[in-house]
Amino acid sequence: MSFARILIIEDDITLSGQIARLLEQKGFSTTLCLDGQSGLLTALNERFDLILLDVLLPALNGLAVLNQLRKVKCTPVMMITACGAEQERIEGYRKGADDYLPKPFNFTEMMLRIEAILRRSQVGSLALLQSTQLDVHDLRLNRIQQTVFFANQAIELTPIQFKLLWILVENKHDIMTKAFLYHSVLDRSFSRYDRSLDMHVSRVRKKLVEAGMPPEWLSTLHGKGYRFL
Repeated sequence: MSFARILIIEDDITLSGQIARLLEQKGFSTTLCLDGQSGLLTALNERFDLILLDVLLPALNGLAVLNQLRKVKCTPVMMITACGAEQERIEGYRKGADDYLPKPFNFTEMMLRIEAILRRSQVGSLALLQSTQLDVHDLRLNRIQQTVFFANQAIELTPIQFKLLWILVENKHDIMTKAFLYHSVLDRSFSRYDRSLDMHVSRVRKKLVEAGMPPEWLSTLHGKGYRFL
């Protein structure tokens, strides 16, 4: 447990530094981010055992970060909220927070809560693993084998195309914004002049439709993003 990697997303430089030093003294590895946008990208692009996430953040607030993160990852998250912010605490739990810590807090209590979350995540690590297979009507995706079948017909996709389709299917009925897909699929920032994501979506749709999938299952919502079903 002492070798766990912890991401701290907190805009208070003094507080985040104190938390990092305390955790490192206990043997943890820490990474610091001072705003929500950089925190989200770091959480998506790297593996952490726990995320300490402040609610009030510049660029992107903590609840928005948690909402986007839960679309892709199940990393344990402890929210840091203002004392008495009951509505934020309730909303955090709804969006998938594992615990919350009200400010101002005692560092001993923080350590006990962190250790408890890490113990739970280790015990339940199999349950916390993301699903390895998705089935939607006649469409089946296997994340380990990187295979796609529609009506038992194999569909060849590139690794990027598979990752794109997996995220869309896993979040079926939800609109996935272009900005989010650029970061989570293409690992780069969104640019309105860059048409590469549109190209990947178009090719994935073409292959699925050729296999018999109704084209409306994968729709483009102009100015918003993409949605599966």
